[in-house]
Amino acid sequence: MALNIYYDKDADLGRLDGKTVAVIGYGSQGHAHAQNLQASGVNVVVGLRKDSPSCAKAESAGLRVVSPAEAAREADIAMLTLPDETATQVYEEHIGPNLLPGNYLAVAHGFNIHFGSIQPAEGVNVFMVAPKGPGHTVRAHYEQGRGVPSLVAVAADPSGDTLQVALAYAKGIGAGSAGIIETSFREETETDLFGEQTVLCGGLTALMAAGYETLVEAGYAPEMAYFETIHEVKLIVDLIYEDGIANMRYSVSNTAEYGDLTRGPRVIDAGVKERMKEILGEIQSGAFAKEFILENRSGNVQFRALRKRGEAHPMEKVGAKLRNLMPWLKEQRLVDRSKN
Repeated sequence: MALNIYYDKDADLGRLDGKTVAVIGYGSQGHAHAQNLQASGVNVVVGLRKDSPSCAKAESAGLRVVSPAEAAREADIAMLTLPDETATQVYEEHIGPNLLPGNYLAVAHGFNIHFGSIQPAEGVNVFMVAPKGPGHTVRAHYEQGRGVPSLVAVAADPSGDTLQVALAYAKGIGAGSAGIIETSFREETETDLFGEQTVLCGGLTALMAAGYETLVEAGYAPEMAYFETIHEVKLIVDLIYEDGIANMRYSVSNTAEYGDLTRGPRVIDAGVKERMKEILGEIQSGAFAKEFILENRSGNVQFRALRKRGEAHPMEKVGAKLRNLMPWLKEQRLVDRSKN
């Protein structure tokens, strides 16, 4: 099936004229959506609990901050950018009761709508605008006059114009200059989870850690192991990002390319693909969603332990040491935890 891809010329930002957009949450995605929309001339309010440490960050960016319930009451469009595990409770207590028929509920990820954790009332329009990149990248690209490609989908359209409003929203955060790709909640949610778990986050970090450990255990210097299996990943990914895998192979040495083509399939073999299929099945069946929700309800004991173990890995200490030798890496940082 052919994809529908929209650009700035296909989206009318005027559809947001006279409307108030409430961005609920001010994390990675929330800060980018709120600041980009405001810079695009949209009336934005940020919904945060009174004791949230993000209140000061949003206010310092010139944004008005109110409680989530008040933001929802003011909103024509309420965008949820909260973590998946907390969005349901906030929606049920503060957002849902304050949305009126004809209002728009928007999400930056389809997780809770697709798996039924959030079930908007009849009469409420529901759409998704999901940038294909971290919020810090969404903000940085906008400031540079560029955009991050975004996915758009509609789950409920009682007003008959939800796609047009969604496209206007996507244009407002800068996506129209890069491409707004129409999809479904199911496709976005399941492919996003799969990509995160098997390649982008889970697969890549596990591969890097295994490579680092293999070299160190063989007696090589930890610093050399870090450079070869972690630091240089960005250099390779940048080449792929620029013009594909063939472009990367053109750029590296013949030795590297031959090793890529002959040894890569020995590392990532048919067994890896079979385990990827198992993980995809867990996502499609809802098993992963149930596991994640139960982990949150139980206090995230296992989650916190796994995070702590990852942060304590020797490669993190070695990486910090090496980055201190390269002060230019801190210039124009995408992530500044004091601001976003």
